[in-house]
Amino acid sequence: MPELILPFKLGAHDVVLLALAYLAFKHMIGDFFLQAKYQWSNKGRYGHPGGLLHAAIHVLLSAPLLLILPPVNQEHGLVVLGAEFLVHYHCDWIKEQVVKANQWTFQNDAFWRAMGMDQFVHGLTYIAMVRALV
Repeated sequence: MPELILPFKLGAHDVVLLALAYLAFKHMIGDFFLQAKYQWSNKGRYGHPGGLLHAAIHVLLSAPLLLILPPVNQEHGLVVLGAEFLVHYHCDWIKEQVVKANQWTFQNDAFWRAMGMDQFVHGLTYIAMVRALV
């Protein structure tokens, strides 16, 4: 894997913070800019291509992380990306199950709490990914 070339030296902490900032940015893009109705309306149907596509988009957007962090064993990086796929997919699926079972909509406070928990778990996933890679 080629290293990211910058015109200045980054310390280890800088690289970790850069990686986390990148993942937060890519999450915003994947969840709020690239997620079409086909994806969000089908994430509650286990195994539906819409939910699988959504998780795959997140993994593809995470792949450049392997260029930000110090040289990573390629197989280890693929395992981390595979784990992200599984966690992201199932986190979204579980949230959809809870929301639908309770018939919550965006007009319910509980819906937004469920959304917040979902986003929090994704954030923890990114911390775990960076930790696994450094």
